[in-house]
Amino acid sequence: MPIKVGVVLGGLTLVGAELWWFLGRKQQKQQAIQSNGVQSVLVTVDGGYRPDRVIVNSGEPVRLSFHRLDSNSCLDEVLIPDFGISTRLPVGQTTTVEFTPTKVGEYTFTCGMRMFRGIIEVKVK
Repeated sequence: MPIKVGVVLGGLTLVGAELWWFLGRKQQKQQAIQSNGVQSVLVTVDGGYRPDRVIVNSGEPVRLSFHRLDSNSCLDEVLIPDFGISTRLPVGQTTTVEFTPTKVGEYTFTCGMRMFRGIIEVKVK
């Protein structure tokens, strides 16, 4: 009986940890910095994306620079499907993607396995 109780408690602990990891973590958001007509944000790739919410204005070019520190194979690429972007992210390097959002809304970016994710929040200027 004590083994069954231990297994159940261990399982509940793991479920709680997964819920916290995927649903309970606080988002780190950052407004893009405007320079020479381009909105720029540096996103660190290390166990996920920091910041994981990027705020930009519609109708203006966006430059997201992904600096990858984590060698986890899941983070080998970044996908931004709404803008047709799929780009490899070499470890220890910064890779830049550029696009111009034309519609207000929220657009997801993910790792290649879609386990880690972030949001591009497009607002009216």
